[in-house]
Amino acid sequence: MKIAILGGDGFVGWPSTLHLSDLGHQVHIIDNLSRRWIDTELGVQSLTPMDSIQERCRIWREVTGRRIHFHLLDVAKEYERLKGWLAQERPDAIIHFAEQRAAPYSMKSDRHKVYTVNNNTNATHNLLAAMVETGIDAHLVHLGTMGVYGYSSVGAAIPEGYLDVEVENLKGEKVHQEILYPTRPGSVYHMTKSLDQILFQFYAQNDGLRITDLHQGIVWGTHTAQTRMHEQLINRFDYDGDYGTVLNRFLIQAAIDYPLTVHGTGGQTRAFIHIQDSVRCIELALGDAPKAGEKVRIFNQMTETHRIRDLAGIVCDLVGAKTVMLPNPRKEAEENDLVVKNDQFLKLGLQPTTLADGLLSEMVDVARKYAHRIDRSRVPAVSAWTKDIARAINHDPEGKALKSVS
Repeated sequence: MKIAILGGDGFVGWPSTLHLSDLGHQVHIIDNLSRRWIDTELGVQSLTPMDSIQERCRIWREVTGRRIHFHLLDVAKEYERLKGWLAQERPDAIIHFAEQRAAPYSMKSDRHKVYTVNNNTNATHNLLAAMVETGIDAHLVHLGTMGVYGYSSVGAAIPEGYLDVEVENLKGEKVHQEILYPTRPGSVYHMTKSLDQILFQFYAQNDGLRITDLHQGIVWGTHTAQTRMHEQLINRFDYDGDYGTVLNRFLIQAAIDYPLTVHGTGGQTRAFIHIQDSVRCIELALGDAPKAGEKVRIFNQMTETHRIRDLAGIVCDLVGAKTVMLPNPRKEAEENDLVVKNDQFLKLGLQPTTLADGLLSEMVDVARKYAHRIDRSRVPAVSAWTKDIARAINHDPEGKALKSVS
């Protein structure tokens, strides 16, 4: 297939690009490189050294003989260029990663909230409108988030996108109706992913677009089979308080003898997936495309759930680290349960990678190898959901004044 990967330079986009190219697909990256500019804004860099996207593509061709095409294009701002590219290239599938992905970054300030909404919502709608206008019959696969569901405890497993409800009609009869599972976004970033769902529903029913929405858990890990082929193909590894995912951050902190920062009670339960499983899920979703006129297909892209404090305990047992309990910068429940259905990917053949599979040690090795690149001042999570929370946060970088737990 000819596949367009929007946001193919990113944390999930790059390994997905390599994975699909390695399978023999003709892959085109469309990216404005905004994630690299955000690094500059924040004054932080990936733990792992990253070459330019052009050099990355050159190394891939040198190693495998396969070519990855790169196009510098801002999907959120350059609608006419996007439409022209789609009309000319007419890809068979489009994978949409071109959204600002960090909840803390989306809550840093009013400017960051506006940027996240403008970038994410415009990117999605520009793409949908351009697909309709050009008349291409491409399967759109979008990377969403489990965060659209929120993290409240309702005492039932979260279904894959849809909920069967019973309502009473005007005749007093009980009738069944299928609705989108109610959203309860916990940040501006998660809100934009909730808005994406509504856009997808409209364009699927109104214009017959074929769409799959992947509600992904928190990604952990760095390497995939393809990134291991050459050191310069390594994926980015974020550790800062805005972009570093929780397990990756714990492993970085352990590698530099920094106490693991557990926020609030640590009772927040989250869904997780390894980066290798994430790219495998993209492949599986591409091979199971809905037909025109079908409802949006929604998968829960996750493999396991853990409480944050339990996750910290696993890392402590592995490397002998300690934890500190910090005020929670987020506005959320102190404790929650999370039960998630992921039957569809399991039926398609996904064999989950779990924390028990030994890959944590590999990640610790990566963290220690590049530990000299860490800026300790960027480790604390300081982006707060409200001004009151911001005032309550203790910014002691080592957590010395805070409660310590072995």
